[in-house]
Amino acid sequence: MRETKYWTWHMTAGVVILFLLGLHMLIMHVGGVSTSFAPYSGEATSKANSLFRDSKLFFTVTYIFLLGIALYHGLYGLRTILFELTLKPVVEKSITFVLTITGLGLFVLGTWAAIATHAIALSGARG
Repeated sequence: MRETKYWTWHMTAGVVILFLLGLHMLIMHVGGVSTSFAPYSGEATSKANSLFRDSKLFFTVTYIFLLGIALYHGLYGLRTILFELTLKPVVEKSITFVLTITGLGLFVLGTWAAIATHAIALSGARG
């Protein structure tokens, strides 16, 4: 029952990633069509437009959410693949522990980067 719950979360995370990456592609590659996400002239990936998006709390929260969902989806998928090898229970517990610590560490690092980027954009990119 517990594994079914984790697998359901894994599948749900895949759908959420599909939606958020679709939104990312729309903003970054079709953003020039609309001034909603790229109000400054030029490419959607220009420094001015990037600073505009980074200064918005919506984008910071979305980046952190996407990071957490993608890490869970990827690391749980890797764990599932490794468990297909029919390893000893102590090895499986070790793998789960290492992937959990790795995921939490990467999440903390990515969250710090998103918040720091937001703060830099709010300060006018003066760092």
